[in-house]
Amino acid sequence: MNETIEREYDQSDVAIIGIACRYPGARGKEQFWDNLVNGRESITFLDKHEIEVDQALVNNPAYVRACATLDGYDEFDPSVFGISDRMATMMTPEHRIFLESVWEVLEDAGYDPDRVRGEVGIYAGGNPLTPALYSSPPDWVSVGPEVMDRSNAWFPDTMTSNALFYTGLTGEAVTLTAVCSGFHYSVHLACQSLLLGQTDMAIAGGVMVRLPHRRGYLWEEGRIMSRDGHCRPFDAKGTGSRLASGVATFLLKPLQQAIADRDHIYATVKGSATNNNGASAVSYGFAQPERLSACIANAMHVGGVAPDTVSMYEANGFGLPITDELEVRAAHMAFGKQTGTCSIGSVKGNIGHAGVAAGGSGAVKAAFALYHRTLAPTINLTEINEDIDFPSTPFVPQLEAAHWEPESGIRRAGITALGGGGYNAHLVLEEPPAPSTREPGTAAPRIAILSALDDRALARKRTELREWIDRHPDARLDDICFSLNLGRRIMARRWAAVVRTKEELATALSTATGSLVAADGGARSADVSGFQRTDDGLAPNTGAEARSEQTLFRLAQAFVEGERVDFAALHEGERSHRVPLPTYPFERRRFWRTDW
Repeated sequence: MNETIEREYDQSDVAIIGIACRYPGARGKEQFWDNLVNGRESITFLDKHEIEVDQALVNNPAYVRACATLDGYDEFDPSVFGISDRMATMMTPEHRIFLESVWEVLEDAGYDPDRVRGEVGIYAGGNPLTPALYSSPPDWVSVGPEVMDRSNAWFPDTMTSNALFYTGLTGEAVTLTAVCSGFHYSVHLACQSLLLGQTDMAIAGGVMVRLPHRRGYLWEEGRIMSRDGHCRPFDAKGTGSRLASGVATFLLKPLQQAIADRDHIYATVKGSATNNNGASAVSYGFAQPERLSACIANAMHVGGVAPDTVSMYEANGFGLPITDELEVRAAHMAFGKQTGTCSIGSVKGNIGHAGVAAGGSGAVKAAFALYHRTLAPTINLTEINEDIDFPSTPFVPQLEAAHWEPESGIRRAGITALGGGGYNAHLVLEEPPAPSTREPGTAAPRIAILSALDDRALARKRTELREWIDRHPDARLDDICFSLNLGRRIMARRWAAVVRTKEELATALSTATGSLVAADGGARSADVSGFQRTDDGLAPNTGAEARSEQTLFRLAQAFVEGERVDFAALHEGERSHRVPLPTYPFERRRFWRTDW
C-alpha cells in the first residue's frame, strides 16, 4: 500500500492525460489499438496504375509495390481553426495533420483551449523533406503578406507555433529534428519543461507524411527496406521494414497536478533519456549497443525504475536481422542479469516505419497496453532469428495477445526509438495510478451540452456520444457532463439537455431532445433574470439553485440561444473526473497545391 501511494505522488512522474494518433489503417487511437490487439497488418499493395511518380521503376523486378497509406493525408477542416481555404492549401500536409491532432489531444483530455489557464508548451518532430516535396520555398525577393503566409505554412519551424496560434494557446513552441527518434525527443523535452515549471501542460508529438504518398520503393540488398513489403521483427526471414506515415500526440502534465485536477490518466512517464552514438565502432546510422544500452539504463535510472520491474519492451524492431540483434543485445546489457521475464515486440510489423512518428506508434501502443493491461502481439513473427539469443536474455517475443500480469506486481514498459545519424531515445512508462474511491453517482439533474459549427457536425456529435455511452456502461453521468461542459470549445450550433441518468441522456441524444439556435443571430427569448453574471457567463446565485431542475432548464435554454454560461460554477464542489469522450468530427476536404 505504501509503495502505491509513493508511486502516485512521485515528484518526477509525468501523466499522459490525452492521446491522439492516426496511422495506416486507423483514423484514431481506438482503431489503432484494436488493430494491434487483433494482429492486423495495415499495408496496401498497389496496382501499377495507382502508383504515383515511379512509372519508370514499376516494371523493375526489385520494385516493391507495398505502401502503408494514411487515409485523408491530403484532407483538412480549416473552418474549425478559422483558417481560409487559401491558407489551408498552402499549409503542408504535416502542418495540417499535426494541427488537427493537437486539437484532438486537448479534447481527449477534456480541455477547451479557450478556458485553459496557464502556459501550454508544444514540442514536436516533423520531417524537413515533406515541405520541400509539397511546396517550393517562398520567394524572399519581397516580404509581402503572400510570402509571409507561405513561409509560415511551409517552414517546419512554424509547425508548433502555428498549433499554438490556431488553437488560441500560449506557451513554448519547439519544432525539433532528431530523425526517426523525433517523437521521443519531444516527450523528453516536454517532461523537462514541465518538471522545471516552465509550462503547465505540454503537448509532445511527431508527424510524418511521405510524399509522393501512393508509391512503392526499390528494394536493395542489405538495406532497411523489406524485400516483399512485409516487416518481420525478430524473424529469421526478416529483410527490413517499409515506410509509413502517421501522427501521434500526447498531452502531458505533472502527475501530482493531474491527480489534483481529476484528469483521466492513461499512463505515467517515469523516465526518459536521449543520446547519440557519435564516433562509434559500428557503421554510422546503425544501433551502437554500448551507447543505446547507456540510453536505456539512464531512462530507468532517472525514473528510479529497477530493470526487473519492466515487463514490456517495445523495440525499435526494424525487421532487419542485424539491427534487431544489435538492439536486443543493447537492451540486454541495460537490463542486466535479471531473473524475471519481459515481453518484447515491435509495432512495425503492423504499420511499418513511420519515420519521425515511428516512436509515437510504439509509445501509443505501450500506453494503451498499460491502460488496458493487455499485451498486443507482434505479427509476422513465425520463425525467431536464432542469432538473437533470446534464451540468455529476459526477453520473450510476444506472439499472441495476452492479459498482462507482471511478476513484479506493477506494469511498466520501455520504448526505444532509433534515428539515422546515431540518435537513441528511450521512454519508461508505468500504468496509471489506481482511481480514487468515490461515492456512487446520484440521480441529481444535470446539464449536458454539445456544440458544433453546423447542424451536420452537431448531429454527428450526438450520434458518436450516444454510441460512446453504449460502449462504456460503467461511465458516470457526472463525469460525462463535467467533460462535455468544460472540455469542449463552444461553437455556433448548440444542443443541450437536462437529464438525471445516462439512459435519459442517451434517449435525449437519440431523439434530438433540446434546442438548436445560431449563436450569432436570431431573437432571444430565454429568461435570464435572477442569474448572476460572472466573468465566464450566467451562473446560479446559490448552490441550491445549481441543483434545481427548473434553474438548469432555464440555463440550458439560455445556452442554446447564444448566452454565455459559467459551467464551472455548476460543477463547484463536485469530485467529477474528466473522461475521454469523442472528439470533434472534422469535416475534411481535400487541399492540394497544383499550380507549381
